[in-house]
Amino acid sequence: MIAADRHSRRSFVPLTSRRWRAPETTAAERSPWPILSAFALVWCLLWLVPTALAEAPPRTQPYREWVPPEMRDIGVEEKAGQTLPLDLKFYNESGRPVALREFFDNTRPVILQLGYFECPQLCGKITQGMVHSLKQQTLDLGTDFRLLYISFDPAETYHLAASKKQAMLQAYGRPGAASGLHLLTGEKKSILELTQAVGYKFRYVESQRQYAHPAVIMLFTPDGRLSRYLYGLEFDPRTLRLSLVEASEGKIGTTVDRIMLTCLMYDGSLGRYGPRVARLVMKAGGAISVVILASTLGFLYYREHRRRRQSTGGEVNDR
Repeated sequence: MIAADRHSRRSFVPLTSRRWRAPETTAAERSPWPILSAFALVWCLLWLVPTALAEAPPRTQPYREWVPPEMRDIGVEEKAGQTLPLDLKFYNESGRPVALREFFDNTRPVILQLGYFECPQLCGKITQGMVHSLKQQTLDLGTDFRLLYISFDPAETYHLAASKKQAMLQAYGRPGAASGLHLLTGEKKSILELTQAVGYKFRYVESQRQYAHPAVIMLFTPDGRLSRYLYGLEFDPRTLRLSLVEASEGKIGTTVDRIMLTCLMYDGSLGRYGPRVARLVMKAGGAISVVILASTLGFLYYREHRRRRQSTGGEVNDR
């Protein structure tokens, strides 16, 4: 018993004097490929998903399946920056032939509504919404801008144009507006050239004996270039005002309007002006997210690599 006890004491080594041995790791655990693969996968997702969403072709076929045949191909093909064919001839409310050039004086922007005067529903609602918004402006029709309403129905006459003009002037209710409001009729050739130039697509529906057409108004620069499309039956007063000021290229509006145009950007998806800063913040946020993610993965890889080096060093010293 004594001999055994002595042998036990001689073989005992304090725990603190033993060298630390790292746990055995497999080749798969020592490989850096899992972390690198995860990083590559996340990077590919960040790169490919937005690209796929941006480049995905529009799904028009399902839309066409439930749209009535007479309503297909009705809409607007936007052509911002397009110059109107200013030599096209129409007839004013007095029946006098006029060229579009007469309504663009390089001083005032122009609002254009395309429709027809005997439209039973849509055209009247567009006009009503537009006039309602213009009544809330400090800008005056005739002084600060002009308004053209051109009929795309070649069967309509200048008598209808004159009657419609009086109704619009009465609804607007401001003196001096008559000099800036012009309702025109025209022949089929001129009408088609005009509508094609601005991307306006309409169709006559024989079964209903009326035209199918989009709900839109257009704004032009004083020299006849298409500046903006505004859609709908009602038009936000601030959006319409800023669109007029922007189309005027600084010829109308106040300093406050110009400052707002500097800070705001038109968002076609929403149909109104929104802060430029918001878009910059969204882009910056996306970039920061990528940097944070890359930094996190890089740190994890560095920590794993350092742990493996320490483990390898411990094994060598133990040997």
